[in-house]
Amino acid sequence: METKCIKCVDEETWKKFKNLAENNKINMSILLRIMVNEFEKSNKKFWDEILNGDKLLNDKEADEMRKITREFRKERGFRE
Repeated sequence: METKCIKCVDEETWKKFKNLAENNKINMSILLRIMVNEFEKSNKKFWDEILNGDKLLNDKEADEMRKITREFRKERGFRE
């Protein structure tokens, strides 16, 4: 077994992590693996909802926003 180091973990977070492992009667390494896997799943789900979910604007509203944005960018001082 190899020992790893996690830098900049404050005492309170470390105690919570240890208590979570103890309360669930699992090793800290297994708990960390579970936490990483769950984070990956929830992160993928989040981006899938953002990228493939229902549109917040219809096409007409989106075109209007693009036109307004184009006009703002033409104004002096926006980009120099």
